[in-house]
Amino acid sequence: MNLLIKSATIVDPNSSFNQQVADILIKNGTITEISKAINADVEIFDATGKQLSPGFFDLNCNIGEPGLETKENLQTGTAAAAAGGFTGIALMPNTQPPVHSKSEVEYLINRAKGNLVDVYPLGSLSHKREGKDLAEMYDMYLSGAKAFTDGNRPVQDAGLMERAMLYTKGFEATVFSYPEDTAIAGKAKVNEGEMSTLLGMKGIPSLAEELMIARDLYLAEYTDSKIHFSTISTIRSVELIRDAKRKGLKVTCDVAAHHLVLTDEALAGFDSLYKVKPPLRTSADVKALIKGLKDGTIDAIVSQHTPHEIEFKDVEFEVAEFGIIGFQTTLCLALKAGLDIDLIIQKLVVNPRNILDVEVPVIVVGQKANLVIFDKDAEWVYSKKNNRSKSYNSPYIGQNLKGQVLLTCNNNHLFKSNI
Repeated sequence: MNLLIKSATIVDPNSSFNQQVADILIKNGTITEISKAINADVEIFDATGKQLSPGFFDLNCNIGEPGLETKENLQTGTAAAAAGGFTGIALMPNTQPPVHSKSEVEYLINRAKGNLVDVYPLGSLSHKREGKDLAEMYDMYLSGAKAFTDGNRPVQDAGLMERAMLYTKGFEATVFSYPEDTAIAGKAKVNEGEMSTLLGMKGIPSLAEELMIARDLYLAEYTDSKIHFSTISTIRSVELIRDAKRKGLKVTCDVAAHHLVLTDEALAGFDSLYKVKPPLRTSADVKALIKGLKDGTIDAIVSQHTPHEIEFKDVEFEVAEFGIIGFQTTLCLALKAGLDIDLIIQKLVVNPRNILDVEVPVIVVGQKANLVIFDKDAEWVYSKKNNRSKSYNSPYIGQNLKGQVLLTCNNNHLFKSNI
């Protein structure tokens, strides 16, 4: 793949070309020249007024393969990821069977070989994600699993979580915690507050998330282990993690892009497309999350891409599944939240890879071309036609969005938007 990118504004904190406008020549998938003016007899992409950064990386996404391919398979999932600017994704083990042995890890890695998008399976923390016995974590680690989590099932057994932290510490892996105390959350579907009262629905209190974060922070301190919290959503959660970082604990966390712009007021019409977990919280929580991103408490932004067939979402709110697809809207929502480009690159490019101990791509000569070109000011309509996912469960389909991914490049492959 040979390409000449003209007049791109480079946004890469690790590159000496950061904030400069330059031409970039790519030959056979490698950056061979960066300068003010390049002439070459290859395909040209005019990036005047557009931003170019290393490809995005998603720490939390769901693709149904193996077992749930009717929701999403690797082909459609990585196509949607590329369309959203992602060149690397960490897959949650929420599959059938779960990714709880080296067989599933190796299957996913082999299936994804040669793809534009680099795929990193996350291994289950417990066998079958049942929260009873530790899974074969070291075997999975040797096969390529980068971290361990039970995905959207919180680990209720504190002893099991402690043993997992101690065990993974031996080979310097990271445990991901989805923080929810199910005894408190129960079977509720929405955030506990004024809106749940107006809707006449039982709510999930913020306490359910915060108690689990407090517990796992104590365990991380006791075991001197690394802990990463997935999709935090409340004011107190941000405060707990901020205090833990000040104490020197090895803690990181991320936030889903939709939690930066949506509140539980979106549920007034009982639209199941807004049914997510953690539930949409209040405007005060949204402000705290954005502040946490800006002050460094929250390390990364994730898509929490969760595809579902229509029969699981186009039903009554009470019985609908949780989750929305998010690959193609993550950048748009980060921009809508008012985050500047430098911060977005830190949270979507650099920090996620550092958390998983994956090499961070850099826009320099001699490096493999792992990059995305986007226009932060361009407006586009997200439609069923340009949606690359197999599923359509997004409240943003049909809406006008700001921030368009134009080109994604990695592994000598190229995606160009046709919007």
